[in-house]
Amino acid sequence: MKPIDCDPDPLETKEWLESLLSVLKVEGAERAEFLLQRLLDKARQHGLPLTGALTTPYINTIPVNAEPAFPGDEALEKRIAALIRWNAVIMVLRAGKISSELGGHIASYASAATLYEVGFNHFFHAASDQQGGDLLYIQGHSSPGIYARAFLEGRLRDTQLAHFRQEIGGQGITSYPHPWLMPDFWQFPTVSMGLGPMQAIYQARFLKYLHNRGLLNTQNRKTWAFCGDGEMDEPESLGALAIAAREKLDNLIFVVNCNLQRLDGPVRGNGKIIQELEGDFRGAGWHVIKVIWGQSWDALLAKDKHGLLQRMMMETLDGEYQNYRAKDGAFIREHFFGKYPELKAMVADLSDDDLWHLTRGGHDIKKVYAAYQSAVAHTGQPTVILAKTIKGYGMGTAGEGQNITHQQKKMTHEQLLAFRDRFQLEISDQDIENLSFHHPGQDSPEIIYLQEHRKKLGGYLPTRRTLASETIKTPPLEAFVNPLLGSQQREISTTMIFVEILRQLLKDKTLGPRIVPIVPDESRTFGMEGFFRQIGIYSPVGQRYKPVDADQLMYYREDKKGQLLEEGINEAGAFCSWMAAATSYSTNNLSMVPFYIYYAMFGYQRVGDFVWAAGDMQARGFILGATAGRTTLAGEGLQHQDGHNLLFFSVVPNCVAYDPCFGYELAVIIQDGLHRMIEKQENSFYYLTLMNENYPHPPLPKGSEPGILKGLYLLVESSAPHQRHVQLLGSGTILREVIAAAALLEKDFKVTADIWSVTSFSELRKEALAIERHNLLHPATPAKQSYVSHCLANRSGPVIAATDYIRLNADQIRGFFKQRYVVLGTDGFGRSDTREQLRHFFEVNRFYIAIASLHALLAEGLISAKDVERAFEIYAIDPKKPNPFTA
Repeated sequence: MKPIDCDPDPLETKEWLESLLSVLKVEGAERAEFLLQRLLDKARQHGLPLTGALTTPYINTIPVNAEPAFPGDEALEKRIAALIRWNAVIMVLRAGKISSELGGHIASYASAATLYEVGFNHFFHAASDQQGGDLLYIQGHSSPGIYARAFLEGRLRDTQLAHFRQEIGGQGITSYPHPWLMPDFWQFPTVSMGLGPMQAIYQARFLKYLHNRGLLNTQNRKTWAFCGDGEMDEPESLGALAIAAREKLDNLIFVVNCNLQRLDGPVRGNGKIIQELEGDFRGAGWHVIKVIWGQSWDALLAKDKHGLLQRMMMETLDGEYQNYRAKDGAFIREHFFGKYPELKAMVADLSDDDLWHLTRGGHDIKKVYAAYQSAVAHTGQPTVILAKTIKGYGMGTAGEGQNITHQQKKMTHEQLLAFRDRFQLEISDQDIENLSFHHPGQDSPEIIYLQEHRKKLGGYLPTRRTLASETIKTPPLEAFVNPLLGSQQREISTTMIFVEILRQLLKDKTLGPRIVPIVPDESRTFGMEGFFRQIGIYSPVGQRYKPVDADQLMYYREDKKGQLLEEGINEAGAFCSWMAAATSYSTNNLSMVPFYIYYAMFGYQRVGDFVWAAGDMQARGFILGATAGRTTLAGEGLQHQDGHNLLFFSVVPNCVAYDPCFGYELAVIIQDGLHRMIEKQENSFYYLTLMNENYPHPPLPKGSEPGILKGLYLLVESSAPHQRHVQLLGSGTILREVIAAAALLEKDFKVTADIWSVTSFSELRKEALAIERHNLLHPATPAKQSYVSHCLANRSGPVIAATDYIRLNADQIRGFFKQRYVVLGTDGFGRSDTREQLRHFFEVNRFYIAIASLHALLAEGLISAKDVERAFEIYAIDPKKPNPFTA
């Protein structure tokens, strides 16, 4: 390969290039860009197969002559960063001394320190009287560095750093960003890789939503998302780039730490991850800033008159760059600059040590500052900064730039000495031996500088608001009059009753504007199309077209002040919108009430990682699984019928999960949820099932509210219980089958029944476990009785529970009462058929409930086997029917 491409007419080429440079100099970049675009358009018109370039040369986006003056003290900021680096390393090493089980990460923050420090010293605004503050999604593996900075700021004590990853005793700090465990420190949980980037996009969008609706001025606030180049392989990391560009989220800045390594080795050893990401982001419509080379490269690039150095930079693969860093200056001279004689001559006056210290852009304070300054000033697009760094920067032989770096948790005494000397730290050999933290003192130039810069930016970050300063009064239960009175024999689904409740809430003068309805492109399925006209669909540009249904009453209306978030076919994105709204009390000091409704089957299993993150960040809001249950969604079949997501949600510690059957149950639960989450500001969120099955709804039974909320109440009590008596438990739509089964048992077999509505097996279990624990720990005091035990303690007959979910759902309370307990559920894959056929197939209909009741009475010796056999005959039950759990 020739070092310079052949040019059949160098003179003509020179004239074109000089013409371009002249336009740039005289008329500016905007005019030059216009002319180039017109040339490209004309070339395409004449059939030249040109494509728009998605990548730029492998150099910094911001040229040297366009870099702003750096406003800080570079030497002082380097000393501050060195102190933070030291304490971050010592934190991990000390944890390892206590136990190798504790783990920790050194290399990630080592590569990203400059990226964070420039932000903390010059850009990251805390909440103040002037503005609401920036939101930081910090890469989880960099947490030691964030703690180390907080230590210098005086926000964390050395005893806390010494108990890194040792939380049980009360002094420790968490492994990663966990707001639940450090509620006034971390803003967002981000260590499950890929979640931070996607959350950040929808968080930035939610800030625009609040601003456009006139609820909050968010104009000067930025959302910063820090992530790694390896992390960008997660589908969530890149999955929502288009919405950020489409909605012109210029309040959003991604900083991708491109240290070229993931957990086991190179991110793209055979390619160039920065170029790949540039193409991804630029193609999606983002503003891209590359920070690849530090100041020490500027002079070399200025000498590169023929572009040979740039060409070599582009030809070199990431795997080779990693290898250069793992070797020495002589190796770099021979294998990088030595490839072309011209390049080798270019660096002849530089020593091997000089070559070794040619820095990457992500470690250069001035280069990073220039990128950040450009990013915050850019309008009309989100910005991504692709910063090239070295994984384990400063660790030397302990793992700098090596494949094992991510797992490196140890450094020898000699390696720590080298680390100290490299960063010119004033730390004694004895302090190194003792693995001592180092604080230079409150009156030191470093700490004074650090504190002054944070004061200018409004205060410390990260920090988290635990309560909104406002108190919102929620509507009383009586406000939901229609669901409480029942449907008056009109057949209606709980989904439609929810829509009615939501419509009522939207009319509330105080709470109405705070409601955030969220739907992933299923509004018509859920009967919510009326909201299109009533509250409008949010769009940052309003509606620039006349909708095809403009002449209809419920036309598709988009509005800049629209309240409904209609998210398209995108459960993950919709859930991220819900998370942003559900934590607005913390991020914005503005309580919002999100109601996210979707097909229940595409619930937890689509967004389970986000659900746990929502629990961690103490989200408050309602998640509604519509068309819930295995047999309520009839014709859609196996991949649409949900028999398990209720159980999944119930295992999240601060998720309150309910499966209501009747409209009044739904109203009681929602009103109480509003009271707890919005008025009392409890840190919980709700998962409620909704069914698309139409049936009549009775009025609220007097005095049933406490039982509805606790999870169980007596719906029908037998007026004259026989000796052959059962307790029937049902939830959701299967409660109606339980009611019907009770009538069959009495008519056909003279078996009486008490009927219980179970709104939440999981809430019953939580309370029962708490009582069980109390009794275990207080053996000398009278034992307490759980609510479910109390309800059934003096009731005769076996207990039969039936739900539209897998048996584990009702099995949750098996151990908390003495009676024989039989559970029916919908284990197995779904089918397409009618509801009647599905309930027969899964053996949860009224006939199987009756059979199960009779069989339980047989086991108690209260009826004969002939009675059970007669039931098989009466109800046409085939014992040879395929097992639905395995069929």
